Amino acid sequence: MLTRSIFDAEHDEFRQRVRTFLNDEVVPEYAEWQAEGRPSSRFWKGVGAIGVLGIGVPEEYGGLARSDFRHSVVVTEEIQRLGLAIGGLRVHTDICVPYLLHHASEEQQRRWLPSMCAGSTVVALALSEPGAGSDLKAISTRAERDGDHYVVNGAKTFISNGASAELVILAVKTDPSAGRDGISLLLVDTSTPGFARGRRLDKLGLKAQDLAELSFTDMRVPVDCLLGEENHGFRYLTSNLAHERLSIAVNSQAAAAAALEWTVDDLRQARPGQDAKFTLAACATEVAAGQALLDQAIAQHVAGTLGVAEAALVKLFSTELQGRVLDRCLALADPATAYAGESRIGNAYLDGRVSRIYAGSSEIMKVIVAQHLGL
Repeated sequence: MLTRSIFDAEHDEFRQRVRTFLNDEVVPEYAEWQAEGRPSSRFWKGVGAIGVLGIGVPEEYGGLARSDFRHSVVVTEEIQRLGLAIGGLRVHTDICVPYLLHHASEEQQRRWLPSMCAGSTVVALALSEPGAGSDLKAISTRAERDGDHYVVNGAKTFISNGASAELVILAVKTDPSAGRDGISLLLVDTSTPGFARGRRLDKLGLKAQDLAELSFTDMRVPVDCLLGEENHGFRYLTSNLAHERLSIAVNSQAAAAAALEWTVDDLRQARPGQDAKFTLAACATEVAAGQALLDQAIAQHVAGTLGVAEAALVKLFSTELQGRVLDRCLALADPATAYAGESRIGNAYLDGRVSRIYAGSSEIMKVIVAQHLGL
């Protein structure tokens, strides 16, 4: 309802390109992805061909010219407008690519970025473990130096893109006695002997999103696959948190805006009562407020001035907003269709719940904001 000022004509043209691709190439086969538990390989090639996988990447490596985080915002908004859950795409572009851009050697960038931009290499970030959860310092996957290789043993779980990835950014302990200061990151080619994929994990919502277990048995990884410096992994991981959390906030805000639009369209024909009108008016007000907050954060992020606390604040507001709006919209929907398996609003309700958990729960976001306030 309010005019937005963060986009220009080039973003508008890119939006149309993305919208056409999603309608023509994704919507027709999305049900198959849900049944399979991941997007098709054809999707990755197609989305690479229209430039989405090259957002923010230098043109010399196949990147999208003059692109920044706002192009990623466009992609997320168009995906949510259609009620799709393709979170693995944001994992690839918003979470994993920055590690290659900021910490990889030139040789590593030359090896991996062109194929990542083209969609022939899908990438995953492997952090969580069966016994460690979100406590990174408790990870037990070990990488022991043996000449010019690391020998890796351990397991990871809840890994987005885990079943599809050709490249995994793997968090390992290279100095087990040093806690979080003993963590390193390795760039692992998934064809490496000793690398194995476990179960594809079923989950509440996000049925089309690839989530898998990984394991490593005496896997020998060349030392030149170390990302950045040894034992600096925790610092690299935390340096991307503002970007990662803002990406989730964008997704949540777009999901709330889409749910509101669908519900208004559905009820406009049904002549809703006053209570429904007031509920939707309240939702519209909150969505507009959230969009203004988010757009300010996006502008700061593009300018390089968004801090960790500000990103936490925006993630907290946007993900909680998503939960409130989807809950209210689902309650207003026709029960005969809202709770069916193919229900757009029902699936959005399920898909959105995890937003308040991953990349730091709402409670963790409150801790960060409180600390920023000096409390």
